[in-house]
Parts: sequence; C-alpha cells; structure tokens
Amino acid sequence: MTTSEPGSPAGWGHLPAEGEGESETTGESALPSTPKPAPRPGPPRPVPRPGRPAPTVAAPPSIDPHPFGRVDPDGTVWLITGAGERVIGSWQAGDTESAFEHFGRRFDDLNTEVALMEHRLESGTGDARKIKSAAAALAESLPEAHVLGDVDGLAARLTAIAEHADEAAQAERAKRDEHRAAQTARKEALAAEAEDVATNSTHWKAAGDRLREMLEEWRTISGLDRKTDDALWKRYSAARETFNRRRGSHFAELDRERAGARQAKEELCERAEDLADSTDWGATGAAFRDLATQWKAAGRAAKDVDDVLWQRFKAAQDTFFGARNAASAERDSEFRANADAKEALLTEAEKLDTSDLEAARAALRAIGDKWDAIGKVPRERGAELERRLRAVEKKVRDAPSRAVDPEAQARADQFRSRAEQFERQAEKAAAAGRTKDAEEARANAEQWRQWADAAAEALGKRG
Repeated sequence: MTTSEPGSPAGWGHLPAEGEGESETTGESALPSTPKPAPRPGPPRPVPRPGRPAPTVAAPPSIDPHPFGRVDPDGTVWLITGAGERVIGSWQAGDTESAFEHFGRRFDDLNTEVALMEHRLESGTGDARKIKSAAAALAESLPEAHVLGDVDGLAARLTAIAEHADEAAQAERAKRDEHRAAQTARKEALAAEAEDVATNSTHWKAAGDRLREMLEEWRTISGLDRKTDDALWKRYSAARETFNRRRGSHFAELDRERAGARQAKEELCERAEDLADSTDWGATGAAFRDLATQWKAAGRAAKDVDDVLWQRFKAAQDTFFGARNAASAERDSEFRANADAKEALLTEAEKLDTSDLEAARAALRAIGDKWDAIGKVPRERGAELERRLRAVEKKVRDAPSRAVDPEAQARADQFRSRAEQFERQAEKAAAAGRTKDAEEARANAEQWRQWADAAAEALGKRG
C-alpha cells in the first residue's frame, strides 16, 4: 500500500488500485524524509435536491498521467506542475506503469468530481453556493493531493467553477426573490379578498365556501419569508374571524326575528280563529282584511313553522268567508224571489182600469201593501222595479175624476210630489250603496204617500 494515506476525492469513496490490499512487505514504503500528510475531509457528497432527478454525467475520459509525473527507480513518485515537482508517494507494489495507473486513477476520480460540479452548475440542478464551497475545498486540497494528472488544469477549472457559481448564485437569488415576490403577491391578494368578503359580503354560504377555497389555495403557496408570511396569515385569519362573527350575528338576529314573527303570527291565528264563526259579515270581513295586512308585516318564521301557522290562519279565513258566501248565496236567492214577486205585482198593477178611479186606487193601495211586505230585491233590479211602480201610481193619480176643491187637489198633489221626491232619493241612495239613507228616504216617502192617499180619499168622498 502507499505510504501516504491519500484521502479519497471529495464526495467519492476510496477506489482500490492495483497492488492495494497486498501485504506491507510488497506495498509502498514510507519516505523517511517526507512526513505523512494528514487527510482532509472533503466536502459532502453531492446529493440531488428533493424533487429533482439525480444528474447523470458520463465519466470524462482518463487522462494520460505520464506527461504530469515521473517515477524514480527507487519507487519515488513525483508530480510535475507549473510550480515545480513534488513527491506524492513511494510505489513498492509493482512496476512503474502500475504506479502511473494507480495515481492516474486517483486523478481521474478528482476529474470526474469536477466534471460533476460543472454539470450541476450548468444544468442548474445544484445549489450554486454549495457547489462553490465544494470546489473551494477541493481546490484547497489539490496542493497535497496524491494524484498524477493535469492538476493545474483541474485548479483552473475549479477557479472557473467558483466564479461561475457566484453568477449562478446571484441568478438563483434573483429567481428566488422573484418567486418570493410572486408568492407574496398571491397571498396579499388572498388576504385582501378575504378582508373584502369579511367586511362586505352578505351571501353567507357563497362567501363561506370562498373563504375555504382561499384557505386551500393558501396552503399551496410557499417560499415567503417567515415574517411576511406570518403577517399575511394574521390578516387572512383576522378576516375569517370577522366574517364568522358577522355571519353568526346575522343568523342570531334572524333567529330573533323568526321567533318574534312566530309569536306575532300565533297571536294572529288565535284572533282569526275567534272570528271564524262570526255572522257580522261586514265588520268581520274588514277585520280579516286587517289581520291579513298584519300577517304580511309580521315577517317570516322558520319555514316549517311558518307553513303550519299559515295553514291555521287560512283555515280560519276559509271558515268565515265560506259561511259568508253561503249566506250571501241564500240572500241573493231570496232577493231574486222577491224581485219575481214584485214583477208579478207590477204586472197586476199595470193592468188597473182607471175608469173606476176609486176601485183603481184601492187596488193600488193593496198592491203597495204587498210590495212593502215582500222586502228587498237584487240591487241591479231595484231601480227598474221602483220606476215601473211609480209610473203606475202616476197613471192612477193623473186619471180624470169628478170636480173637486182645487186647493184640496193641490195639497194632495203636493203630498204625492213630496213622496216621489223621497222615493227618488231612496233610489239614488240604494244605487250608491247607502243602505241606511235609502231606508230613511223610503220611510219619508211612505209617510208622504199615506198623506197623499188620505187627501185623495177625502177628495173622492167630497166629490
């Protein structure tokens, strides 16, 4: 074996050479005048970065070691460099060519390691700072390396690697800064959007879903510095908390409103059920319309509760209005029958013979009594029936009679005129729906007609 225990090239295991492993009697002998150099640990073996494929580099061709050294007959091995010659070991394990091969392979190992550094630097698959550090460590070990080969060329390449590594590190730094800025901008945009949602959005479900989507996107963004990342996370987290508080307050208020609406509608249901059996059609109908207005103003309870309450309220409404409609139908039927009866009386009255004026008057009075006893008729027919009866009364009143006192006749005519005036007022009031005014006018007309009939009867007796 060699007298110096040369360390294996940085990052590479020791490669056994020819003659190594033999007994000490056949290996290299130590040089008494040359102290054994202590081995230096090389830089760590290059390891591919996570997520990147390991670089594959074809081993460079072997360098002919002969131009870069010589072996003395006593086995002393010299390395020739631009700075001169230096002893790298003593070879006692075989012939001279074996020494060249052994120390040449050691150089090839270093050459391969430098080639790997160059490749990783050029391809961008390695950390430029670590590559520079490894190159510096290897360059520092070259003056004591036990190899045969172009050590000067290797040193120049390591210097170039260091220079290139500075440029690559700067480019990597710029790229990292650009990436960090882009990632920071993404999180700033998410934080700003979250703050806008937290402050302004009232679409609670969609906004909540969007905040969850933002959180998932947030988790995919990396590469920020810790301080900036923490500050942006605090903004996003505070926005989410603000939104959750607003949403919670909204639904709490909604629950209170629904509870109030439920209580108000339950009270309206009770009032409607109290009115359901009323037969005071006009006043109760107005009361139900007022309850319906209050129902709309009460707001909405929870949907299932609101539906049940509405069914209660509507059932009470239907009970009342169903009864009122039935009563109205019965009344309308009665009014139509009354109209038919008055139609028959009119037919009889229109046939009166005024040649016997007293008999005609008596018959008309009897018809009038029956007319009043019949009662109300449908509004749309009342005016026409009253007009026809007034025409018959005028016909009988204007029929010629025996001579009478002019003043008494004028008084009787005045009474009839007053009666007709009140009858016209009654017709107008009835047509306008003023039932009370119409009834009062009919009563006055009846009174004046009785006076007119009495006056006319007195004229007949006097005549």
